Order: sequence, then C-alpha cells, then structure tokens
Amino acid sequence: MVNLVAAQKPLMNGLMKMAGVQPYSVEIEPGTVMNFWVPCETVKKPGKGEKKVTHLEKPTKPVVVLVHGFAAEGIVTWQFQVGALTKKYSVYVPDLLFFGGSITDKPDRSPTFQAEYLVQGLKKLGVEKCVVVGFSYGGMVAFKMAQMYPHMVEAMVVSGSILAMTDSISVETLNRLGFSSSAELLLPNSVKGLKALLSVAAYKKLWFPDRLHKDYLEVMFTNRKERAELLEGLVISNKDATIPSFPQRIHLLWGEEDQIFKQELAYNMK
Repeated sequence: MVNLVAAQKPLMNGLMKMAGVQPYSVEIEPGTVMNFWVPCETVKKPGKGEKKVTHLEKPTKPVVVLVHGFAAEGIVTWQFQVGALTKKYSVYVPDLLFFGGSITDKPDRSPTFQAEYLVQGLKKLGVEKCVVVGFSYGGMVAFKMAQMYPHMVEAMVVSGSILAMTDSISVETLNRLGFSSSAELLLPNSVKGLKALLSVAAYKKLWFPDRLHKDYLEVMFTNRKERAELLEGLVISNKDATIPSFPQRIHLLWGEEDQIFKQELAYNMK
C-alpha cells in the first residue's frame, strides 16, 4: 500500500522549487552527509560531461537559516514560511543529522555537535553570515551556533525553545505533560503516541485519519536509535548550565498556549 506521506514528497519538492529552494546534499567529511534546501539561484546546471552539480554559487541576498524541531525534518517544518522569505532573503533549510537523510558515523549526540556540523555545511555552501531561526530542538542548536560562531550568526529568532534542557526543566515538563521520558513524548511508535504528541505540540486540534498518522510515523521517525541518543545527549545537569553572553540581537517568538515550553521560560530567558 502506498505511503501517503511519502507520496506527497515529489509534490512538495515541486512546490518548494517554485517557492525558490531545492534540495542539495553536502558531504561535510567522510561518513557525514547533511541535506539542505538551498536557494535555486545558487545552483548552477551541470556542465557538459558532468552528471551533477559540483559546486554552488554564494548567496546574493541576506541569508536566513531555518532550523527544524524534533518531530519533523526541515522542509516539512518550514514549508509555509519559505515562500514568504525567498523574495528578500537567501533561505537555507537544513536537515539536522539523523533527520531527512542527513547522517553521520560520529558518536557525539550533543546540540554542540549538531551546531558544529551545521556551520561546516553552511560554509561549504558559501554562507559567511546569516540570521538563524530555530524552533524547539532547533532553537537549542541555534543557541549553540550563536555562542560558538558569533562572527557568522548575526542575529537569531528562537521559537518555543530554551538555552539548554536541564535536569529540572526536563523533569518538570515531563511530569506536567504526563510522560515518563523524552523518548515517549518525542519518539512515538504508535498512532496513539503520535496523537498524544500532536495534542500537546499543536494549539489547533486538526483531525487526520489513523492511516495518515501511521504513514507519518513511518516517514518522519527514522533513525530511532540515534534520535533516542540525541534526546539523551540533550539533557544536562543543572550545575553545568551556564548563560553565555550573546553579542547578537535575539528575538523570542512564543505561543501563549505553548504546553511544552511555557511562556514563563521565555520571560526567564529574557
């Protein structure tokens, strides 16, 4: 039986190309490949005798990098924002490692590790400076990017995220939502589990048939072992938590009814 979510991908690719971005894979180093959606104008057609594009042009407009959360790959998260941004900005949408075909054989699973490889990938694409927009898990990666590479990250927009997932925040959030672990919440393995995640992650409750939930699970929750390790690598001890001095301008964009990261956390960060 055809997976309905997978079947929509060619349509999504066509719509995103019309919006101004197309997929491109970057080998950052042997064993590590990161997928990006890059501005169409930077991709030059292969020359005679070339089977594929061997290099990209540098972006000509201010760069915006959209970093996804834990429940979906990049373009699925940001599909409705891309078209609104590409007229004025060069938009890059990465798939973090172990999402959307991005893969590595390295053992590190920390947000720092994600940020380092994302920056390396962007540099290979010709990006020198950018504004980073991070949602949820992607916000934690974005904070690490801004902390470690202030010369590249000029400003940030962070939505529904925090500086770091400390012991106390993790325990309080899971207890309040009624989940025993981050994996139970963010790595559902059943239709019931996916519905539970969506019930706390989305403000508007939209109805979808169970068949569509099942297909979404098959397509969007691959690399389950590695993603479980990413969740383990996310949590740090309260005593290890530090607050960096960010030189960038940072805009916190929050939903009033955010159930995972309450608005109080945004005020505390500010």
